[in-house]
Amino acid sequence: MREQLTESDVKKIQEEIDHRKLVVRKEAIEAVKEARAQGDLSENFEYYAAKKEKNKNESRIRYLERMLKTAKIVTDTTKSDEVGLNNIVEIYFEEDEETETYKLVTSIRGNSLDNKISIESPLGKAILRHKVGERVMVKVSDTVSYPVIIRSIKSAGGEEEDQIRSF
Repeated sequence: MREQLTESDVKKIQEEIDHRKLVVRKEAIEAVKEARAQGDLSENFEYYAAKKEKNKNESRIRYLERMLKTAKIVTDTTKSDEVGLNNIVEIYFEEDEETETYKLVTSIRGNSLDNKISIESPLGKAILRHKVGERVMVKVSDTVSYPVIIRSIKSAGGEEEDQIRSF
C-alpha cells in the first residue's frame, strides 16, 4: 500500500533519514566497537545491546526510504467549508450521544491518543470533503457502519508541529 504524504511529511522523513545516517549511525558503530573491545563476546550484554540498536537504526532508515520511494504526494484540495487535511473537526456520534474533536492528518502523523486521525482511516475517509451539518455513514467493514454528524470545522494551520510516527 502506498502511503499518502504531504510535501511537509516528505521533508520531515528526509530529515530523519539524514539524521539517522549522519549522527545515529556513527554513534551506533562506535558503541559496537567499544563493546567489542571489552573482550569475550559470548557473555557481553553491552555488545548485543549495541548491535541491536545499530540494527534498529538501519531498519528504520530502510523503512523510511522505502516509504519515500512508494509514497503518493497529496495536497489539500478541499474548499474552506469542507473537511480537509489539517482541519480540526468536531464530530457528533449519534449512537453514543457524544461529541469528539479530531485533527485530520496523513497516516504517518496519525496518533489516536492525541486525537489525530488519518485520512486513510474509516472515519477520516468518511468525513473528508463533507460540510458542517452533514450526516455521514462511517463504513468500518462490509457489515458494520455507524452514523456521525459534522458539527464544526476549524483550520488548524500547518503541520509543522506534528511528529511523524515511529514504529
